[in-house]
Amino acid sequence: MEKGWFVIHTYSGYENKVKANLEHRVESMGMEDKIFRIMVPMEEELEVKDGKKKLVKKKVFPGYVMVEMIMTDDSWYVVRNTPGVTGFVGSGTRPIPLLDHEVRMILGSDLSGVPELPRINLAVGQEVTVTEGPFEGFSGQIEEILHDRGKVRLTVSMFGRDTPLEVDFAQVTEME
Repeated sequence: MEKGWFVIHTYSGYENKVKANLEHRVESMGMEDKIFRIMVPMEEELEVKDGKKKLVKKKVFPGYVMVEMIMTDDSWYVVRNTPGVTGFVGSGTRPIPLLDHEVRMILGSDLSGVPELPRINLAVGQEVTVTEGPFEGFSGQIEEILHDRGKVRLTVSMFGRDTPLEVDFAQVTEME
């Protein structure tokens, strides 16, 4: 049998507790040869509070935990009977592992080593103000969000003309 990634459903808000409980059970029940990694997929999001920007970690899938394991009756029992676990995700009686591309898509940097860019709460057409850099104080409308580069392209009015501008996510804030 080969190992695969399985998704378990937990009580919402108990993901980290389930991860800790399951890691403890794996160790105490000698299941290290069948249950390998337990992860709560997280991502960084840029949050603005009281005018200050900071990166915060948020759960990608609240209520779910990923487990890398070899599925046997014993390993299923250990995971399924961990406090806080409500069941495996999947149809039928036998849980089905995620496909490789699904795992890469969900875990991103955890598997590929490429850091993920922070998620932002900005949208095309939104009015923003540039908060730092040479264009500080200018306001404009977002024309394009370049997620892969961590930048936004906006149009600002400069000297009576619309001028395109490209700045980092962290250099703009929503207009109030």
